[in-house]
Amino acid sequence: MSLVTRQPERTRRSPWLAVFYWLVIVVTSVPIFVMVLYSFNNAPTSRITFAWNGFTTYWYRNLGQVNGLTHAFIVSIEVAVISSLISVVIGTPLAMALGRYKFWGMGSITAIVFADIAAPAIVVGAASLSFFLSINLNTGLLTILIAHVAFNVAYVVVVVRARLSGMDQSIEDAARDLGANPLVTFYRVTLPLLWPGLLAAFLLAFAMSIDDYVITSFIAGSTVTFPLFVYGAAKVGLPPQVLCFGTLIFVVGLLLAFGNGFLNRRHLVQRADTEDSLTH
Repeated sequence: MSLVTRQPERTRRSPWLAVFYWLVIVVTSVPIFVMVLYSFNNAPTSRITFAWNGFTTYWYRNLGQVNGLTHAFIVSIEVAVISSLISVVIGTPLAMALGRYKFWGMGSITAIVFADIAAPAIVVGAASLSFFLSINLNTGLLTILIAHVAFNVAYVVVVVRARLSGMDQSIEDAARDLGANPLVTFYRVTLPLLWPGLLAAFLLAFAMSIDDYVITSFIAGSTVTFPLFVYGAAKVGLPPQVLCFGTLIFVVGLLLAFGNGFLNRRHLVQRADTEDSLTH
């Protein structure tokens, strides 16, 4: 008597799922499309208008025409890059400790990390301002950098910890069995495997930093970042260069995200090839 294995039947998906999916895609993509499109609009008043007046690249060729805008953009880039790098350096060991070891206070640290993410920005901004005033630290570029590192570390920990959970720890064990000390194992084995997660964590921290307005508005002092400049200029009319800078940020971020995805996929292919060669 032969036993016939029955293949599980595929459940039919409702067409409303696809409709909902594409609706979300459209809603999230329309503002970006409008930003990119109207950055090429020939606005006659040098202010953003949604009346199409013809295609031009004039605003891209005159990015520094608006007083203070370029400087605010550079400040935001500097803060985002530095705070993201510091956050990755601090958050990576913490993520490895939480993901690889068990120790006293581990639950409390995990709760603090998620509380940092869940806390409303206005609460974090007010608390940061109170702290800096209590230690007599003048608000400005330094306080912005400290605050951005403080809330970016939590995002880095979550991303890197998720990457660690998908890594095969036996490869590191094999390196140690072959005589590699912990430092060599980290730089030769762990770090290359962890690199896509580190890059993803850096990009997320960069996006959170350059996008932040609420927390920065509390502790900026006389320093003006790109979001602060945009908010102030919106009261009298935004120059089209704002859309140009936003488009440049979007394009660079998109290229980096695709690059990270490519590196991650190539790593998975190389890992699969290595496992196949070991098994055969």
